[in-house]
Order: sequence, then structure tokens, then C-alpha cells
Amino acid sequence: MPFTVADAERARIDFPALLRQHEGQPLAFLDGPGGTQVPQAVLDAMTDGYHRCNVNAGGAFASSREVGLEVEAARAAMADFLGAESPSCISFGANMTSFNFALARAFARRFKAGDEVLITRLDHEANRGPWQTLAAHGVLVKEVAITSAGSLDMEDFRAKLTPRVKLVATTLASNALGTVPEIAEIRALTRAVGAWLVCDAVHYAAHFPVDVQAIDCEFLLCSAYKFHGPHIGVLYAKPGLLDELETDRLRAQYSTAPHRIETGTPNHPALMGVRAAVDYLAGLSPGGSRRERLRNTMQGLAAYEHTLAQRYLAGLATLPAITVWGPGAEVTRAPTVSVTIDGITAADAAAQIAGRGIQVWHGHFYAMAVLESLQLVDRGGLLRTGVSLYNTPTEIDRLLEALSTLKR
Repeated sequence: MPFTVADAERARIDFPALLRQHEGQPLAFLDGPGGTQVPQAVLDAMTDGYHRCNVNAGGAFASSREVGLEVEAARAAMADFLGAESPSCISFGANMTSFNFALARAFARRFKAGDEVLITRLDHEANRGPWQTLAAHGVLVKEVAITSAGSLDMEDFRAKLTPRVKLVATTLASNALGTVPEIAEIRALTRAVGAWLVCDAVHYAAHFPVDVQAIDCEFLLCSAYKFHGPHIGVLYAKPGLLDELETDRLRAQYSTAPHRIETGTPNHPALMGVRAAVDYLAGLSPGGSRRERLRNTMQGLAAYEHTLAQRYLAGLATLPAITVWGPGAEVTRAPTVSVTIDGITAADAAAQIAGRGIQVWHGHFYAMAVLESLQLVDRGGLLRTGVSLYNTPTEIDRLLEALSTLKR
């Protein structure tokens, strides 16, 4: 189902934060890669949780039974969002980074000295740092390079992917450059050597439909606050695999998936917000099952957001002294565009733009290896613009006009 500018304008009404103004102008939230705004439906669901069932699960009393049902409803919603086999494949935690550290500790107990793990220089540090800790256990951690164009170097990937590699960790979309690697090829190559595949979908899941069964990954991680929910980490595990890992857990903790890797009392009202965020996205498309409506919505959003990114890229091409990093508009890419500007740092540019009510990010975005590979660290990093469902062509034009009048 197409998603249009008119649809975006209608959707804006659902997001209270978009009512904010700066010196008489609406704030332009072009900072989505760092976290998106939430619709009123999510706020209402979380408030309802605090009002109605702000208790722990597992009790015999009514509100405890209710919160248990809400948690399972959140699992079912995320299973539909990701195309998982069942809600039991979905675990919840504080954030994606914490989940990945927990996975790495579990794999440290499984792997032996001499085993190899392959990570990429395209990834956020949350999908690099946890796996690098395995080096202390005798595991060899190797890195796949990126090209000068900001793509994953598949020749380097093939050269380093040997039968000694037990696990490959890769992003589905770069949060710094918008690059979308060829995951089908990566999966085919990893399957050929018997390596487990861990996918970071934090940036990807906000902009594209996800189908974990089609990807055929062993694990996939994402964060609800990137697709209009609260700060909750989500872990998908292929059926049965989580039960094979020796995870950190308390003596009295459930020992089976999905609870096996969930430590501590969850944020129940936030989980209600996760379910509401998924239902909000599903509600943007009519008819069919929730999974079908989600797929239609995300396909429509992918096309709409790509159109806005194309508009921005075309406008940037008319401005002097600006370098765009990463893939162009002619390929599949996330609607995330990063630039450097001659004569001004990203931080100074972001501050000037912010003065005009336009919110964009600057720096490294925890994609340190990307900036190191492209030799951008000493230049102060990148100026990053990210498009979300509530952004409009008018906001892109406001940003381009602000860039054209920067004081160097």
C-alpha cells in the first residue's frame, strides 16, 4: 500500500511531540536514527499500564494476571512485526546492546580456543564490542572491511569466512551511512560453512519490513524506540536455539526460551507501549492479518522515506563544498544521509541548523569503525539526517535551505 505525503501529514497529528515549536517554527525531527517520536496511542498504553496493572507478573491476583497477558501480547505483536515463528521466539530486555553482551557471554561458554567470529567495520559498536570480548577466551575475532564507498567489502568477507568461523555478526543497515548489505548472499555464505548468523536490525527494522524466517538468521536484535515505541530491546531467536546456550540467569529464573535470557523484572508498561507501537504501524494499512498489515505498512514507508532521501540527495548535489558519504539513491538504502561540509565541523553545522528548529545528529553515532575506515574521526565526524514516517518534503527543503546559509 503506498504511503504518501498526505498520509504523513495525517500521521503527524498522532505525535504530540510534533506540536513543539522553536521561535515560531515547528520542530523538524530529522533525528530518527537516534530515536523516533511516539504516537499518542503508545503514551496511552503505557499510562494504562501504570493505572491498571503496575504490578509484577506471576501472581494469583487479577492485576498480576493482567500484566502477564500484556507481556504475552507484546511478544505476539513483535513476532508479527519480525515475522517470527511464534511469540516464544521473542525476548525483551533493557536494550539491544545489553542483549548482545548477554549473547556474547553465552557464546563464550560454548566456543573453544581457536574458534573464529567474524564482525564487520560497517556495524554499530553494539554489534562489535560484545563479540570482541570473546578474544579474552581464545576466540579469534576478525573484521570485514568496508569499501571507500561505504559498502561491505564482500571480497574480504569471502576471504575471511572459513570453516573455522562459528558466528558472523552483521548489520542489516548502517546507522551512519544507510548502507544495506546483501544479506541473502551473506546468509548463503555463512550457511555453507555452518556459521551462526546474528543480525543487528536496529536501524533496518525502522524502515523496511523484516522477515526473520526469510533471512534465516539464528538471532536478530532491534530496539522499539527506533520504530515509535519506548526504550526496549528485542531479541529474536530461532526456535530451540536459545535453549542451547548457557545464559546468565538466576537460580530461580525460567530456564527455557524466551525467558532464558531475560534477567530482572521487565518494564511492563513499556512492553505495553511496544505492543501499541506495533499496532499503530499495523493500523496504517487496512485489511488482512496484523502481519500482513505490518508488511504493507513497512513496504509503503520504505518507498515514501526513500523518496524523501532522494529529494535530500538531489538538493545536496546543488550545494557547494558538501560531500555525501555512503550509497546513492539508485540502490536499496536506508533513508539516512550523512555528509561532511568543507570549512565547518559537523557539530557547528548541527548547532546552526538547530537554531532554525531543525534537529539532525552529528558525530560518530557509535559507528566508530565506519568513521575510522573513511578517515573521518579527525574531521569531527558526520552530519546525519534521518527520515521517519512523520517527515515531509517541506522539512527536507527547510534543511536544504539551512545548509545553504551556513556560516563557516
